[in-house]
Amino acid sequence: MDGFLRIGITREKIFPGEASMIESYLKDGTLDYVHIRKPEEDTDKVRRLISGIDPEAHCRLRLHDHFMLFGEFGLAGVHLNRRNPDAPEGCISVTRSCHTLEELKDIGRYSYVTLSPIFDSISKMGYVSNFRLDELPAALAGKRVVALGGVTPEAFPALREAGFIGAAMLGWLW
Repeated sequence: MDGFLRIGITREKIFPGEASMIESYLKDGTLDYVHIRKPEEDTDKVRRLISGIDPEAHCRLRLHDHFMLFGEFGLAGVHLNRRNPDAPEGCISVTRSCHTLEELKDIGRYSYVTLSPIFDSISKMGYVSNFRLDELPAALAGKRVVALGGVTPEAFPALREAGFIGAAMLGWLW
């Protein structure tokens, strides 16, 4: 890892071969972490997905939903959002979604936060950028913020320059 986090966020629905793809992305260095975001799936299906991933990689997985699985698998942590605003008891590594610069003012207790949409979304039609990269360095200074929304690897240099500590991708990966 070169210090710039590369994070994958899963599609909402489980698809055939997904566990193998997640494992491959983590093993080949494409990604440092994967956020498992499955709001439309039941807990047993998500449990089976995680079970299909090499246990060595579980410490690099983070849940957006189904927080009860966190302790069962020894995952990296949880990611808070509007659907799930509270972390489970005993979870030390917590991240959170942010959509405005105002939300970045009180993020000290989080391992990092995502800020979106930085670019027009690849996976969500009509989800357009709310930010200009040249306006972000002051707001990001000294903060652990990961860019999300329309991100591809080609944007990594510009995102670093703007002050992001990493990039999260969904549409580009799947």
